[in-house]
Amino acid sequence: MPTIFDKIIQKEIPANIHYEDDLCLAFDDINPQAPVHILLIPKKTIPNHKTIELSDQNLIGHLMLKAKEIALNKKLEGWRLVINCGKAGGQTVDHLHIHILGGRQMQWPPG
Repeated sequence: MPTIFDKIIQKEIPANIHYEDDLCLAFDDINPQAPVHILLIPKKTIPNHKTIELSDQNLIGHLMLKAKEIALNKKLEGWRLVINCGKAGGQTVDHLHIHILGGRQMQWPPG
């Protein structure tokens, strides 16, 4: 069954897109937890961090570099990247995604 992220990738659901290429898509989170809260998702369906395969290493590296590029383009002085894994880890959509959070002082420990 397609997730909301699959529908955003297919442009069936509108989103405020910050970046897109053949491998990934970045858009505003609908429930922002910081002044800048962007989700970066692979276009390949990977349910969560636990299901990443060795064959995904180039894609995951690409996502990390794009996360940095997006944060720098937003002129963030610092940022936090978050990947939730599984229900107990706070994941609500079964499609791997990276939260790019910034625009305020981050606290530690996180929630």
